[in-house]
Amino acid sequence: MTLINWTTETQRAFTRENLLFTHNIADSELFSEEALIALIDRYPRDSVEVFTMGYDPKVFGEWYLGRKTTKDGNELDGRALMEAVKHGRLWLNLRRVNHSDPAVGELCDRIFAEVAEKTGAHNLKTDLGLLISSPNAHVVYHLDMPMVMLWQVRGVKKVYLYPADAGFFTDRQIEGIALRESDENLPYDPAFDDRAMIHDLKPGEMLTWPQNAPHRIVNGDMVNVSLSIEFMTPRALWHANIIYANGLLRRLFGLNPSLARSPKILEPFKIVFARAYKLMSGGFKGHKSPLTPAFSLDPQRPGTLIYDDGVKPFVPPASQKRGKAA
Repeated sequence: MTLINWTTETQRAFTRENLLFTHNIADSELFSEEALIALIDRYPRDSVEVFTMGYDPKVFGEWYLGRKTTKDGNELDGRALMEAVKHGRLWLNLRRVNHSDPAVGELCDRIFAEVAEKTGAHNLKTDLGLLISSPNAHVVYHLDMPMVMLWQVRGVKKVYLYPADAGFFTDRQIEGIALRESDENLPYDPAFDDRAMIHDLKPGEMLTWPQNAPHRIVNGDMVNVSLSIEFMTPRALWHANIIYANGLLRRLFGLNPSLARSPKILEPFKIVFARAYKLMSGGFKGHKSPLTPAFSLDPQRPGTLIYDDGVKPFVPPASQKRGKAA
């Protein structure tokens, strides 16, 4: 029995177009509330990420990392974190769960065995992330370097998918992401929505899109549970290395390469250049600064954020007042 509902057309277009599928894992016991709480508790504690965000999709700097602790440093367990998500404005991210949890790892292996069988796409790297997020939370406009599949398990989120072309980001911006000198967020203009595919992603649905296609997400007024699966095919890895090489040529030699107009004949030389640079130098040194935790949680008032001194809380519109900021 397959996990995904395939057609001849979706098999052909996989990784090349925006595609909507249905799947049959939304009712799996792996993702019941009690199973999710237990998964949070056995997941490596230092790898659990808690974020909050602002309210304006045009402002991409309002994204704060939080602690999984109270102000006094006491650890919050999975149940307390789940309650905080229900009542606050949080995005709980468990990255690479397939590498730490055998049951999730087995599911991820089944997914990619099916993808290979149906499409012929063989993957060099697969990372399954578990996303548990609050009502009305959002992710600002951004792009990812790997390929992505977004599986919806609980709740509804509005997904905005934009074309992966130069009208929606510059060569310098995407190179900065590849070189890790900036995060994945990009400047957003509401006019971009005129060319977006907009879909309310429901439980039992999955979206995937071409590599580097920008996107943003807005949750409905309910808790959301999703699987964000990143993967790299040989073709996607080749493309990522071209972007990396272009970034090096721009920053080290003052050249002005274009991803859209890059001559195909030069691509093998760029791949060799990118790989050699990483091997000899350890990679580009313009690494982005790590995020610093800016708030703690209060288990006695689920969803309440206790901000550090000097951190300005976001003021919610009247229609979105849920958790309170201290």
